[in-house]
Amino acid sequence: MDNLRLFEQLNHPNQEVRLKELEMLVDNKSLNSSSTSFSDVNNHIHTWYSFSPYSPTKAVAMAIRAGLGTAGIMDHDSVAGVKEFIQAGRIADFPVTSGVELRVSMKNTSVSGRRINNPDQDDIAYIALHGIPYDRLSDAEQFCRTVSRHREIRNRRMTERINELTAKHVGPLDYDKDVLPLSKAREGGSVTERHLLFALSERILSVYGRGKNTLRFLTDTLKIPVSRKNTAYLEDPDNPYYPYDLLGALKSDLVEKFYIPADENECPDVAAVIDLAERIGAISAYAYLGDVYDSITGDKKAQKFEDDYLNELFGELKRLGFRAVTYMPSRNTPLQLQRIKILCNAFDFMEISGEDINSPRQNFICEALRSSELQNLVYSTYALIQHEYAAAQDRTLALFSTETIAKYPDLNQRIRLYARQFLDRHKKGGTLC
Repeated sequence: MDNLRLFEQLNHPNQEVRLKELEMLVDNKSLNSSSTSFSDVNNHIHTWYSFSPYSPTKAVAMAIRAGLGTAGIMDHDSVAGVKEFIQAGRIADFPVTSGVELRVSMKNTSVSGRRINNPDQDDIAYIALHGIPYDRLSDAEQFCRTVSRHREIRNRRMTERINELTAKHVGPLDYDKDVLPLSKAREGGSVTERHLLFALSERILSVYGRGKNTLRFLTDTLKIPVSRKNTAYLEDPDNPYYPYDLLGALKSDLVEKFYIPADENECPDVAAVIDLAERIGAISAYAYLGDVYDSITGDKKAQKFEDDYLNELFGELKRLGFRAVTYMPSRNTPLQLQRIKILCNAFDFMEISGEDINSPRQNFICEALRSSELQNLVYSTYALIQHEYAAAQDRTLALFSTETIAKYPDLNQRIRLYARQFLDRHKKGGTLC
């Protein structure tokens, strides 16, 4: 079997087959990774346990093949892929971290009533729990299971709304037959708005095909404004990423027409989620978005978010007990990045980076991260890996444990220390994840 076929087998339905194929690729030295410096990192890679074309095993292989030195799994409302992701990292001797992306209610905070970092709903914020210790995954899994149960009720109602908008043109979508098979819900994965839109994208393509007919359906029938970038993508019938680009165009402007607000059963109070993070030894991070001027992924329209009240927001995040801020350097302007770094320093927040990977068009490497001004994000990733490794063995060794803070009160000193410990383990050839 040739190497290309082996690489495709990393998305095999059977996890044992996926991991066995990765072993073969590693043994055959077929991943073509020459990264030895660990200078490229990404802590925000989605897998097919939320929405992505990659199994956890394939995500690890893609990260290595792209030249990343480390990678982190970050699925929406699910940790179902974490064990496989870690196992794949061990097979490839590749350091990884574990996390989960959640939505929380900010109604009981000083920023209540505002659009924060969620394009679809006021009062709701995206946050990340980074560095979940392996031995506490079951706690996170139980939390996610409750969230997904409530989310499914809303998903079914939103599918009905999509049908009100599109069924007369392309036929009705059936949630059980058209949406669920696109997900890994039966294995503990989440179902997001992207799954609903991907099902709609496939239906549109089955009726209108690729190219100008589909584009006209969007602009003339659904009255969706399509950006110049997405127009070029959708005019090209040979575009290999066509369904994903169609999804991006739909997500940018159609979601607001069928979106039903999530309630606090699906998006728990932020204080409860911070408490969960502290209990399990994870690092709670606010996910900074910033005002959007031009969406690099084509799935967000120009829109204002938290920039106008960022100082106030950071003060509230500190009061709530957040430990970190995570952001995506390629999505922000130099001025936005400069402001974030200043505020993180002022409020003593760890800075964590990650590029939101959920489409085959996206590059695993963030070249913006190679800037000298952002090298601290590389070292914070090393510290994050060491935190996860140490906390799984002894909770008092977690980066933000009471004991560690008492011993090393200066955050930057702590991050440097943990980063050195990771690099020392790597140099000695020890277990990296």
